[in-house]
Amino acid sequence: MSDTIYTTTATSWGGRDGKVATEDGRLTAELSMPKALGGNDGPGTNPEQLFAAGYAACFHSGLRLVAGAKKIDVRDSAVSVTVSMVGSLAEGKLGLAARIEAQLPGVDLEAARDLLEATHQVCPYSHATRGNIPVDLIVVED
Repeated sequence: MSDTIYTTTATSWGGRDGKVATEDGRLTAELSMPKALGGNDGPGTNPEQLFAAGYAACFHSGLRLVAGAKKIDVRDSAVSVTVSMVGSLAEGKLGLAARIEAQLPGVDLEAARDLLEATHQVCPYSHATRGNIPVDLIVVED
């Protein structure tokens, strides 16, 4: 793509029971397969946790950007993303689903919902998942 703004590469050795690292060494992680997927639930992380962490950080950055443009104070906000493996392991038909929960202290419920919807339209992770996995947007009420 000629309009590429940023690129990074991560490499996996051993798949879900191995390790992963980025080319610059800023992220290295041991991986373990969860028991629910037939693994031993070892001490390492897994791709779903890494995806959830990335999505949460990206979405929260987008939320802060959208809120700032609307002059809404979200400095005490938090975003949690829950990633679930869905489908049938036995049939090998697996997919992902995501649930995005935002805590927006001091923001009324309707404005908070509008912020989440607007953020979902600009977040790169949301663009990548749109139409591919179900994503629920939830405002966590005080």
